[in-house]
Amino acid sequence: DSIEDAKGLIKLLKGIPAKINLIPFNPWPGTNYQCSDWETIEKFADYINNAGYASPIRTPRGRDILAACGQLKSESERMRKVDRLALEAMMIAGHGEV
Repeated sequence: DSIEDAKGLIKLLKGIPAKINLIPFNPWPGTNYQCSDWETIEKFADYINNAGYASPIRTPRGRDILAACGQLKSESERMRKVDRLALEAMMIAGHGEV
């Protein structure tokens, strides 16, 4: 999210037409990451835009119920794994094998 990161992105994209959608990070319990403050996000977007790339900032939605971008998928994958492990445990207990 730093200007140095923006410079690196511009260098990487040199000569490639692109639109960069900026999605603020959606924190969840247990993550080691946090979302940048809005001013930092806007500075990053402005730098990208001034380099000639469209860089809209997407409006975060669903954060309050952990349903923002990527969070529901993560939860559903976690649930599937839990369900699969429970089923395997029941099968082992009932038949001695999976």
